[in-house]
Amino acid sequence: MLRVSPSFCFSLLATFPLDLTKTRLQMQGEAALARLGDGARESAPYRGMVRTALGIVQEEGFLKLWQGVTPAIYRHVVYSGGRMVTYEHLREVVFGKSEDKHYPLWKSVIGGMMAGVVGQFLANPTDLVKVQMQMEGKRKLEGKPLRFRGVHHAFAKILSEGGIRGLWAGWVPNIQRAALVNMGDLTTYDTVKHYLVLNTPLEDNITTHGLSSLCSGLVASILGTPADVIKSRIMNQPRDKQGR
Repeated sequence: MLRVSPSFCFSLLATFPLDLTKTRLQMQGEAALARLGDGARESAPYRGMVRTALGIVQEEGFLKLWQGVTPAIYRHVVYSGGRMVTYEHLREVVFGKSEDKHYPLWKSVIGGMMAGVVGQFLANPTDLVKVQMQMEGKRKLEGKPLRFRGVHHAFAKILSEGGIRGLWAGWVPNIQRAALVNMGDLTTYDTVKHYLVLNTPLEDNITTHGLSSLCSGLVASILGTPADVIKSRIMNQPRDKQGR
């Protein structure tokens, strides 16, 4: 049984305002398309990460930085569980280790990408609810009616309005993002760690692991951001009965 540890909850709560700010910034270009005047497109009020976060606090309240955190927890539980089970199965059953018990990098990369795709596909409904709930505060400021009363109401409403297909809106760019993030993460981490150990005075310790993690996180974010923007835009769109 997959359990949610206290450290996991703390890390998610600590970083969630950054995720909310990211989603709001990703939507600003979409809002600009709806405001046409004199035949020219009005530019969106891009404010940057810090100013966007401060704007949310000033306009909506401090606690709104955590709006949508419940489906985010659901998403990480489903995604992490699906990814871990798939990766372990691929590593032990499908690919297997070499005769010297070594697991080659190319197998790790392919296995990580495939595991990320499976985990993200399973978690797509929770990701969809998270994105839409993150935009509720913005809708209220724009004078639009709120769509949901809570997490379970959001799932029920999306299901009733768009059917099963509606819960998987944006799944294609979502799994593309997961594949790119896992590829960049695994490949960069292993490459940087080996380079540091072989070409610098650093040894295989916490410093090396920390630097490798920073580099892998940066590369993974850069690779996954375009698909993440597309995914968020699609997920925030209204759906019809056919999930379109």
